[in-house]
Amino acid sequence: MQIITTHKNTDFDGLASVIAGTLLYPDAVGVIPKMVNPNVAQFLSTHKTAFNIILPHEVEHSLVDKLVIVDTDKWQRLDRMEKLKNRWDIEIHLWDHHPHEGDIDATWSCQDNVGATVTLFVRELKRRKISLSPLISTVMLIGLYEDTGHLTYPLTKAEDAYAAAFLLENGADLNVANFFLNPPYEETQKEILFEMMKVTDKRKINDHTIAVNIINLEGKVTMLAGIVNMYRKIINADAVFVIFVSEAEERSTVIARSGIDRIDVGSMMNLLGGGGHSGAGSATVKFSAFSPEVLKQRIIDTIEKDQKEVAKVSDIMSFPVTTVPPETTMREVHLIMAEQKIRGVLVVEDDSLLGIVVLWDFKKIKQEKHWDSSVKAFMARDLTTIAPDAAPAKAAQIMIKENIGHLPVVHNGKVIGIVTRSDILTYYYDLLPE
Repeated sequence: MQIITTHKNTDFDGLASVIAGTLLYPDAVGVIPKMVNPNVAQFLSTHKTAFNIILPHEVEHSLVDKLVIVDTDKWQRLDRMEKLKNRWDIEIHLWDHHPHEGDIDATWSCQDNVGATVTLFVRELKRRKISLSPLISTVMLIGLYEDTGHLTYPLTKAEDAYAAAFLLENGADLNVANFFLNPPYEETQKEILFEMMKVTDKRKINDHTIAVNIINLEGKVTMLAGIVNMYRKIINADAVFVIFVSEAEERSTVIARSGIDRIDVGSMMNLLGGGGHSGAGSATVKFSAFSPEVLKQRIIDTIEKDQKEVAKVSDIMSFPVTTVPPETTMREVHLIMAEQKIRGVLVVEDDSLLGIVVLWDFKKIKQEKHWDSSVKAFMARDLTTIAPDAAPAKAAQIMIKENIGHLPVVHNGKVIGIVTRSDILTYYYDLLPE
């Protein structure tokens, strides 16, 4: 018997990957965990009979000789598969887009750093030239869009966009996809969203806006992941961590979302026993491990620790800096810039920064005699500087806001470097100069 299964609290990427797996493994049956996300449950209520899938309690474990696992690489996230964990005679295939190393020792695996596991299946389906029905294409497109935030999450790759195009070419229905990706909110979800906004704890960590909330739940509430997505957009935070507390079950469920690759919430949730990817993650933590308050502080501490390890302005700045005294003529400055192939020169006297001259300033010269005027007559005096321990993002924000291309780096009142637009582009996009 061959079976294909995925993680508990199954999302559309997990469901779609199981369904796609039945095309690549035609002798296998899909096994969908009992616990699935609300929109997945809604979909299965009307579409389950269209696919070759069963529930975990229907599996005869003694007959299983091949296990295909999709969208996770951890045994603890599977539903009722413990009996297969230590079976040496089972062939295990693993398909997963999450970058974290789990404890599943697969016979064969396809793990790649893309936005969704669906993308990996599209890659193989295209290679084998297997045709897709409009229904399967639609389910796969929903999974792809959900896991990549409609192709906007930082982990999204070009291949994800090509996969989406392939699924649309095979008849994926965007109207159906939109319905299951954007279900209407009920009054309970609205109340939770309003409560989250009222008790928002927003803070700046290395120029990134982070929000960490603790919300007490009474009873079971669906669509929490969708509420957290909406919440991050409303408060305009780079990353949010919402700790949903269930006193009755003595546990907390953390749902995290990030819009920047500098904060990998999947890695953070992995440390708490959960999982995910850079843009989305979740974990369930028992009170016996961490109380909600301790859990919140642990999340904050982890972010602060991780942010200390990212690049600083001092890592990307240009140095040594070309400087000239204020008596230098514009002709001499122009010659220096031409010889060194630079676009700006700082004017310094006794280690004090007085101003800057850039190529644009030479357009101010209207008469020949002005070439022999001192640089202090043409330099810009009202300068903005930045500290060496600031984040590159801060430098980019200043340049955009003030429309400048050169940002002197000052430490203890002394110029130690300069950040240019080229430095920023090199850092963010690896556009190295030729």
